Amino acid sequence: MSRSWSCNARRGPDTAPRHRRDPGTGETPAQERPESPESTVKPVFSPSGPTARELAVQALSSVERGYDLLAPTFDATPFRTPEEVLGPVVRALGPLGPFRRGLDVCCGTGAGVAALRGLCPERVTGVDFSAGMLARARSAVPAGPATAGPSVHWVRADARELPFAPAFDLVTSFGAFGHFLPAERPGLFAGIREALRPGGLFAFPLPAPPPVGSRLHLALWAFDAAMRVRNLVWRPPFVMYYRTFRLADVHGELRRAGFSVELRPLEELGRRPDGSPRCRLVLARGPA
Repeated sequence: MSRSWSCNARRGPDTAPRHRRDPGTGETPAQERPESPESTVKPVFSPSGPTARELAVQALSSVERGYDLLAPTFDATPFRTPEEVLGPVVRALGPLGPFRRGLDVCCGTGAGVAALRGLCPERVTGVDFSAGMLARARSAVPAGPATAGPSVHWVRADARELPFAPAFDLVTSFGAFGHFLPAERPGLFAGIREALRPGGLFAFPLPAPPPVGSRLHLALWAFDAAMRVRNLVWRPPFVMYYRTFRLADVHGELRRAGFSVELRPLEELGRRPDGSPRCRLVLARGPA
């Protein structure tokens, strides 16, 4: 944990700082009060982002509790799926419709739900197991009788045990698969298939892995290694791994769950120097 401290040179009695007091209350004005150590903790990522201490507390919590704590500042972190990804996904999905009802799995603060409102004219649902994230989503995504567009609904549930009958034409998820261990994915995919109407579509973007030996590859490897050590020595576990969601494995798991699978490059996100797409859209179609 890092913390920024305000350090002053030592003063003698005659050079101690003197603060004016409000004649009505006798209190020192707030702008002249000495800083407490807590007030000097600096935010990470942006001025409205979480502090390093808050991130440390989150990392030592369970996944659910951690996201409850992070919810108020989540949108000011790079963990939120950016519009630069959401937009290309929505535009690629548009010609594959029509979709009447959409579901975003592990919806967080609602970025994916907001994107689906332009694709699903009847109803859009977000599901997450963090009450804090859902509360933030409710305040962030416009909904209600006075709002044009589909009805918006929020459901608190574990994505591994989705409580839905076949009701959706489109299911999406953005950036959440690192929270599921490989052994949990078959059940996750089976639950998503069961939430889809016959012939419904499960779609999600999947970035290409960084080149082996690159700075990003080493950083993600180090993060996953640190997380594995953390989960060996600390309870409750916090499941978040960047290198366990491999395309070849996922492709086979989706097929075994009953999906037909197609991969499409998201050309708006560009290509790597070797010509391969930086990000693919995985399209898993349920049985008709």
